[in-house]
Amino acid sequence: MTVEITGKGITITPAIRERVEARLEKLEKWHVPLINPRAIISKEPTNRVRFECKVAIPNGQLIASESDEELQNAIHAVFQKLERQLNKQSHKPDARRATHHEQELIEEEA
Repeated sequence: MTVEITGKGITITPAIRERVEARLEKLEKWHVPLINPRAIISKEPTNRVRFECKVAIPNGQLIASESDEELQNAIHAVFQKLERQLNKQSHKPDARRATHHEQELIEEEA
């Protein structure tokens, strides 16, 4: 999988690239194709690191960002957010919706 990683005020080392790609591979367990994943790592003026990730999927887009003093913590938090979004998106068709139509049919039969 090719990941576009952009660094603003930070150089992207092979270790950072490897970490981000490994976390994206873990998202593939949901069996949803990840289209054009992008990550942006920037240095904030308060000596914090901001990590943002955008991933397109067939039914929409997943977007998450986090700011932390440690880059690894920010990466971990972002991918937890993305996993929650992906979980919600994949289970959305199975969600049971309350319909008034079923209640009307039951009342008419009685």
